[in-house]
Order: sequence, then C-alpha cells, then structure tokens
Amino acid sequence: MKILNIAIQGVPGSFHHQVALTKFGEETEILSFNTFEPVAKSVANGDADFAVMAIENSIAGAIFPNYELLDRYELTIRDEYYLPIAHQLMALPGQTLRDIKEVRSHPMALLQCKAFFAEHPDIELKEDIDTAAVAKQISSENWEGIGAIASTIAADIYGLEILAKDIQTVKSNFTRFFILQKQKESLDYVPNKASIKVTLKNEKGVLAKLLTLMSENNLDLSKIQSVPVIHKPWEYSFFIDTVFENHEVFKSTMEDIQNNFGEVKIFGEYISRK
Repeated sequence: MKILNIAIQGVPGSFHHQVALTKFGEETEILSFNTFEPVAKSVANGDADFAVMAIENSIAGAIFPNYELLDRYELTIRDEYYLPIAHQLMALPGQTLRDIKEVRSHPMALLQCKAFFAEHPDIELKEDIDTAAVAKQISSENWEGIGAIASTIAADIYGLEILAKDIQTVKSNFTRFFILQKQKESLDYVPNKASIKVTLKNEKGVLAKLLTLMSENNLDLSKIQSVPVIHKPWEYSFFIDTVFENHEVFKSTMEDIQNNFGEVKIFGEYISRK
C-alpha cells in the first residue's frame, strides 16, 4: 500500500500534525513547512497527496490568506475537520510560572490566551511561526525562563513540563481545518456542504438577489466573507460555505447563479462535520 505524503504547517506536536494523524493514520509521511504557502504549493505540484490547512477558529475568526491560497493554487476541498483546541503553557522541567519571563507562540494561540496573560503582565509575549516549533526550540536550545503555548502532545514529544493547563480564554475553542487535494474526483457519497466563491456582477441589488435565491432553495449559509476583486474597483467576490439537504438542488442553484449573478467557483463538496 502506498504511503501518503501529507503536507502541514508546523512540526510534530502541532495541531496540524494531530489532524493529519487522525485523518490519515500513523503510517504517513509528514511534510512539514514553516508557512502555509509551501503547503499549498506542495499539493499543487504533486509533492504531497493531501494537505491539512487551518481555515478558521471559533474565537479568532477566519484565516483569510488561506482562502486566497486555496483559490490561487486551484486546490480542492476533500473534507473538513473540527479540532478542539486546548492550550498548555510549558517550559523546561523544574521551572515554575514565576520563572517565566517570556512566552512565544503562534499569534493565534497568543490571542486565544489573552485573558490568562492579562493576569500575568510581567510575562512578555512574542509571536512565532508555530506553537510546537517553539516547544521544540526550547527543548533543543535548553532555554530557561521562556515558555511555549502548545499542545499536550508537544510537551510529551519535546520533554517539557506543563506549568498551566487549558489557558485558552474560551474553553469551547475549535479550529476548523480543510483537507485539501489537487484534483476533483468522482464522489462516492452524497455531499451536504460546499465551499464556493462567487464573483458578482457590479449591478444594484445583486447580492440581495443572490442571497434570496439561496434561501428560497434551502441552501443555508454557514459562512460568507467578501473580498475585493483586484484591478476591478468596487467589485467583490464572496467566499461562501453552504449546507443543503438536496444535492441536485444545490447544483441547479449554482447554475442559476452562474447564468444570472456572476462567476461561480466550487472549491469542494463534502460532508459537514459540525
């Protein structure tokens, strides 16, 4: 059996790594990258079979640049995955919270733990590229006085001690991930959710008409986000997630939108996991 290559942003112990192992199993080859663009590029050029990419968080909102990567590299959404996020403050063994002068982590993680650090104003916060990467560096460089915000798995992998558990401000904290592939393929199931981009004609009331059509056809909008169309002032595209009960109605609605309201691009049709 072929070993799959799975591209992720981050190192072992990261949340992307957890999702990759959950979705594809332990017998996979993980391709780790520091940023999201090479993750997308590795799938587009065939180096990776699939990618795991965070797209939004229930506290911090959408990771908008990742929508742009999905669009630019012509990737297809195979599935979605919701991961409960629990942030742990960790450091080298033998230290206490009083010893920590600086904490480094991904900007999203720092934002999600804002209330905790408001109670510890003496700790300086610094942004870094990845949660688990900081844990790895603390371990390899033997950094004292520096803490990381990362997962319990990262603490185990890199031999760090958890100083404060579950420090995220909102305990019901989830990150939504897309499972991405290069090419669309025939579905062996009936999807009930889709992610699309609609570039609307610059006409009065066209957005209201679009939303009315989708509502009348029982397409529920679980997410909609506007972005300006480059080189076309005052024209907008909309990234939309829609949930539906009838796949045939969804397909006919997309045809209606294409014919009457603007250009439609379907990123993926899949099963809603929420």
